[in-house]
Amino acid sequence: MREHGGNLDQAVQRFGGRVQDWIDLSTGINRQPYPVGEIGQRHWSALPSHSDIESLHEAARQAYATGAPILALAGAQAAIQLLPRLAPCGRARVLAPTYNEYVAALSVAGWDVVEVSTFDALAGADLAVVVNPNNPDGRRYDKAELLALLPRVGRLVIDESFADATPELSLAAEAGRPGLLILRSFGKFYGLAGLRLGFVLGGEGDIAALSVMAGPWPVSGAAIAVGRRALLDRDWAKATATRLDGDCLRLDAEVKSRGWRLLGGAPLFRLYETTDATAAQERLAGAHIWSRIFGQQPGWLRLGLPGNEAEWARLAGALVR
Repeated sequence: MREHGGNLDQAVQRFGGRVQDWIDLSTGINRQPYPVGEIGQRHWSALPSHSDIESLHEAARQAYATGAPILALAGAQAAIQLLPRLAPCGRARVLAPTYNEYVAALSVAGWDVVEVSTFDALAGADLAVVVNPNNPDGRRYDKAELLALLPRVGRLVIDESFADATPELSLAAEAGRPGLLILRSFGKFYGLAGLRLGFVLGGEGDIAALSVMAGPWPVSGAAIAVGRRALLDRDWAKATATRLDGDCLRLDAEVKSRGWRLLGGAPLFRLYETTDATAAQERLAGAHIWSRIFGQQPGWLRLGLPGNEAEWARLAGALVR
């Protein structure tokens, strides 16, 4: 079962109301999105040019502090879908529990996929996947330990979809090394998931192969315009990272009223151990607040961060009901 947050239509169907009545905290998407501003007509009406796409790539290199080859795609998910085609099917190992699309995409493509729980168990894989910081528990991995995996696997994929607020975790500066691929999400930190934009960084050969698979127009003109503007706005990024740090502490304090235990998290989400996550989700749903639960872990509940004071007040009220 490919479980995901963001399934707000199911919440509405089960608990009523309108979509606009709900606060969706089931995802790790910033609820104070980057201010898009005006988008010129050309970005809607003309095909993206090579120079347009390259200007977005250069903005991403600056934001991620790397000089590595890079490819913009329609979200990090698009990169996950292409990964199985980079090499003949072989042994894939995924450090788990983590984002479940890796196992799904590789399995469908015919790879021998096993979820493992230690770095040593990744050794010998033709393709190894580590999410850093991890989703959903926020585990963080040492950069030296990750780089030490490179000679032990065929390709090493590091998913840094939640690393924008913690750039010290990123291996983007090392992305030119053979066999290393770094995935970055744009929509989560910038709160613009509907734009469908992400990046993959890696060696020249892998990026060239992925570019051929993605085709000549892998992202839209609007995604290029907004993405470039946002990635170059480092003042906004720094201020947002600081705010998210404070909001994480605020959310941890709020849930103490329920007696939930913090299991971990990243600057865009928190994972709690509850006595009954389904009951907790339903209690919050009664206030039209949607959360994320996990079928294999009946006590786990994940919450994103409210976006404004009205949302914080609603959450506080729902937690003490």
